[in-house]
Amino acid sequence: MSNQQTRQQERATSAWMQIEHVEQIQNDRFKKEYGSLIRGLPAMILSDGLAQTLAFLLAKGKGDATKPHQAAYTHVSIWVCQHLKAERDTDLLQWILHKPSADYRRAASESLAYLHWLKRFVEAKDWQSDEA
Repeated sequence: MSNQQTRQQERATSAWMQIEHVEQIQNDRFKKEYGSLIRGLPAMILSDGLAQTLAFLLAKGKGDATKPHQAAYTHVSIWVCQHLKAERDTDLLQWILHKPSADYRRAASESLAYLHWLKRFVEAKDWQSDEA
């Protein structure tokens, strides 16, 4: 088995666990808002950049774990920080703001790869708002 397949499987497993956790503890409204948000994040990262996207999520989430924006930020942050071997309990936005551009690009690339799995799983669960 190649290293790339293993990394993809790790992303998929982590994303699935996050989706299952959301499904167990959140209501339908949260799931739909979260699903619509996750579906749009890759495009936001590609158009605005990772740092601006993370800042948007933090501003909307306001540190409240009951908000979909904060949940999305936390899910991406945990995965990317673990994958890039940042210090334990590191905040992704703070981390990338103090790293060279090569690390920033790696974090953006890993965020997109992880969001690919989150997006597929929220689509499989049919979590999207009625406006979408």
